[in-house]
Amino acid sequence: MEKTKISKLGVPYLHLGKGEPLMLIHGLGEVKEGWKNQFELADQYELIIPDLRGHGECTKTDNISIQTFATDLIGLLKELKIENAHILGLSMGGAVAQEIYRQAPDHCRSLLLISTFHFFPKKLKDLLFKNRKAKFEAVSEAGKQTEFLAHMALYSWNKDMMEVFSHFFRPKHQIFLESLKMCLEVNNRTLLPTINVPTLIIGGQYDSVLPVWIQACMHKLIPHSEFIIMRNTGHLAKLEAKDRFNQLLRRFLNQQKTAA
Repeated sequence: MEKTKISKLGVPYLHLGKGEPLMLIHGLGEVKEGWKNQFELADQYELIIPDLRGHGECTKTDNISIQTFATDLIGLLKELKIENAHILGLSMGGAVAQEIYRQAPDHCRSLLLISTFHFFPKKLKDLLFKNRKAKFEAVSEAGKQTEFLAHMALYSWNKDMMEVFSHFFRPKHQIFLESLKMCLEVNNRTLLPTINVPTLIIGGQYDSVLPVWIQACMHKLIPHSEFIIMRNTGHLAKLEAKDRFNQLLRRFLNQQKTAA
């Protein structure tokens, strides 16, 4: 396993490979090591893989918000003297990627938005939070949070895949709930039409966490974006269909090299 580095701002991150910079941003309750299946991209790209605030090895737990997550990562890019990078975000990480574009569009060579979201209607926010919070607390008390969330996130419920999920999904109770609440405050409906960098949107056919119709809506809002539905995957195609997923990333990223 790659050795963790810590930025001056306290962001733990993995840094490997050479080539155009590619930042990989994990989802809610995940850790940076959950991108292990994508380490092979280091043969073509300089990978920057951080732990978000309060997640993984990051000890900073104040001011949990999508905006703060993005500010932390922009600071990391600046510290590494990376003028711009391809920004890939999964689930909550996709919301962070959008926020990076809002705060610092010049830092984004392209956006890769995976199984993510851009908006939750006001009428649904409280209902969704109360429902998810109640379920999370109930399964946590029963010691079955990983099993429950794996069944939500995965299409493949075989023993090996469940074990892989449990290794990379390590929610910290309070941070999980605070982050979930902040996710429900995201409203990028006016931001998406302003995005003018190449954008790839990927959804999982059987994603029950963030169904593909959400990514389809994002595709309609982002000019000239590309939208792909990955068949026979759930919320975590990066785990369930590693080879297909990585090939899609390489194809899109290589197209940007050709265009340049």
